[in-house]
Amino acid sequence: MSAESGPQWALQARGLGKSVQDVSGPLSILADVNLQLPRGQTVAIVGASGSGKSTLLSLLAGLDTPSTGEVWVGEQNLFALNEDARAAFRAQHMGFVFQSFQLLGHLSALENVMLPLELSGARDAQAKATAMLQRVGLAERLRHQPRVLSGGEQQRVALARAFVVQPSLLLADEPTGSLDFATGGVIMDLMLDLNRDFGTTLVLVTHDQALAARCQRQITIASGRVVADSGAQPIMVA
Repeated sequence: MSAESGPQWALQARGLGKSVQDVSGPLSILADVNLQLPRGQTVAIVGASGSGKSTLLSLLAGLDTPSTGEVWVGEQNLFALNEDARAAFRAQHMGFVFQSFQLLGHLSALENVMLPLELSGARDAQAKATAMLQRVGLAERLRHQPRVLSGGEQQRVALARAFVVQPSLLLADEPTGSLDFATGGVIMDLMLDLNRDFGTTLVLVTHDQALAARCQRQITIASGRVVADSGAQPIMVA
């Protein structure tokens, strides 16, 4: 099986499934998920706790391996790569934002944002990181470590770190889940602004229906299956 040809698809999942063994036998977490996401689209994956939405996000990122199916990012089948090659591919093509921010506490805001640039061998890492932190409104907080930043400021640093490499795909897992309503709204505004500016494809996992409604497309997961998709298109195999 190959991905459908053409540049329009940022991300595709084909027959994606995940099961694990427990004391009673195989336990299905996800089953037969098929998705095609156009480039530049904003997508919210919603569902109750335990529905499988975070597992789906991990599979789409290649952070977890499926029991069945394939994931394509552009023209690359993620699971045709070994673990090291997948990590290198993620570093080049993907950005991540998490509920818990995932900042390195011993580094300043600037150093946290510089890190992915330095790992990729980019030139002018400090200048690029500084410009991105200015873009998210943290020009006065460059030298501050995460422990002295508010939750909203930490998430701004996380957004800057995710977007500074100009990824083709951004994956966010409950990015406003640990923030108050007003701060969460500001962070979502900023994420959507950055997404539009950079032409990134955004896949967002959230339990917040109001937040999800701000995305162009909503995909609902229940009991490990897609039960609703506001932007579904026929899956075609080349």
